[in-house]
Amino acid sequence: MIEIKNISKTFHQRTGGTFTAIDNVSLTIEKGEFVSLLGPSGCGKSTLLNLVAGLEQAEQGTITVNGKPCSSPGPDRVVVFQEHALFPWLTVLENVAFGLKQKGIGKKEREDLAMEQIKAVHLSKFADRYPHELSGGMKQRAAIARALAMDPEILLMDEPFAALDEQTRLILHKELEEIWMRTRKTILFITHNIREAVILSDRVLVMSTRPGTIKKEFVVQAARPRDYADSVLHHVERSIMDALADELEKVVKEEMGDEYSIKKRSVSNSSLDSVGSGI
Repeated sequence: MIEIKNISKTFHQRTGGTFTAIDNVSLTIEKGEFVSLLGPSGCGKSTLLNLVAGLEQAEQGTITVNGKPCSSPGPDRVVVFQEHALFPWLTVLENVAFGLKQKGIGKKEREDLAMEQIKAVHLSKFADRYPHELSGGMKQRAAIARALAMDPEILLMDEPFAALDEQTRLILHKELEEIWMRTRKTILFITHNIREAVILSDRVLVMSTRPGTIKKEFVVQAARPRDYADSVLHHVERSIMDALADELEKVVKEEMGDEYSIKKRSVSNSSLDSVGSGI
């Protein structure tokens, strides 16, 4: 379980000023739950994830994982970033097994464990390839396999599919859902894509513009495995878009001035739209 209580985070600017990224955020993520954070650019989604990962420290509030304070990185939490961060001089198998080697696990055992996760993301035919020989989607699959090989309790995923084309993204949605249904790991997932958040999550938390707060929570009560045609998912997508309309207008006004405004129905409700696209 992840418990976030009254967390605030302020950054210092080179000009001498400060800005508050998130302000007084509180939420609980139950063990085995898949939760997405969704909101406009700059609302503090990644900052909050970095705080849970122990990569940043908050000025106010507490974060605990299974009742223990979370103030530094730990093996119970693994981050999957937007960029795959694979070592270019290592094969897929060697990349996935790298963390296991650092833990002192013997070669045969770590290769067996690594291959198990490589098979889970359907990359077994590419285990001996180097990153430059892989497509973008394959690289992200390898990054997910590397994270799973460490067997963390919690996966922290920061827009892992943002740079991928739509077809690849849809394939990886299905694969990630299958992995989650099999392992029931706790997942905190950051995205700008409404459809992505709804198709994957048990709950979607919509954040406000900076300083970020939790504006609204949406529970996705749709059967799994999810069906893109499910009317429940489309209803939740529309509700999220309505909740985000005011936040998007704030972003536009900040950039373009008060004379610019967004009409709710002028913002596309396409299920494939990302938050803020077209602005």
